[in-house]
Amino acid sequence: MPRSVPDNFLPDEGVSMVNCLRLRCFSRGVLPRGRGWLERRLKLTYDFRGGEVLCVEDAMAPIRVYSAPTPAEREELRSQLMLDDHELDATLDPEEIPRLEFGGEVGSANLIWKQPKNVSVGHQLRFDVSSVGMFIRPGLVVLVTADDQLDFGEREFRGVHNLNDFLLKQLLHTVHHYLGHLKVIKQINAELGSKISVSMENRYYLQMLALSESLIYYIDGIEANAAVLGKLRSVSHRLDLNADQVDSLHDIALDMQQCARQAGIYSSVLSGLMDARGAIINNNVNTLLKNLTLISV
Repeated sequence: MPRSVPDNFLPDEGVSMVNCLRLRCFSRGVLPRGRGWLERRLKLTYDFRGGEVLCVEDAMAPIRVYSAPTPAEREELRSQLMLDDHELDATLDPEEIPRLEFGGEVGSANLIWKQPKNVSVGHQLRFDVSSVGMFIRPGLVVLVTADDQLDFGEREFRGVHNLNDFLLKQLLHTVHHYLGHLKVIKQINAELGSKISVSMENRYYLQMLALSESLIYYIDGIEANAAVLGKLRSVSHRLDLNADQVDSLHDIALDMQQCARQAGIYSSVLSGLMDARGAIINNNVNTLLKNLTLISV
């Protein structure tokens, strides 16, 4: 698979870039959309056995994941979790602000969280964020997403012995997911920059604009998640976290803050470089026009 942006890559020709992204992001559970690499299942159930999270065929499993729930599944969620339509719709809204709300009993909470979406390649290469709802009840965690598949088979989800362990692993996985995408964005930006230096077209520059916009959404999602983690740390007793889990939550919050700083730095650097690279394109065009004028004379 190619490791760089191909010379013939156009905004509407994404196959080579998809391969590049699969190579770099597959370990983060990232797959370009619409390629048919995953069989879509709307509801999956999981249990933790031997420290691992395993997919099981058990309607009463402690971990349940709904992806793009059907009307019947939405009714099931409302009944099981005592949710109203507004609360359920909020978890499926990509524009919803992350937040943490607690129920009346210890161990009950509703959490809306921002995570990176599957990378999409169409007219522009885009990195975007989506919402995931985490509904925590005694003996049960239900995750609801609008479209993204969730994968708990990675190494990060080892050492899960109870639902609080699982919740913390999911939060940490999101941090690493963001960091993986930021690394790819940095690499693609460098490759696009090398092509812009000899280009007289704006196609690579437009790709940089798309990356810059993606970083803005990433920063917003990461910072909002950091605020949720701060609230969770201050009321960790509401979820009955033990001392080790509180320490893990503290580390996750620090990692999220570092992730936010890194995304901010990348955004600032990319914004400054775009101004310079736009001037490079203009200079290349002017040089070509001068050469053509000399040839015609």
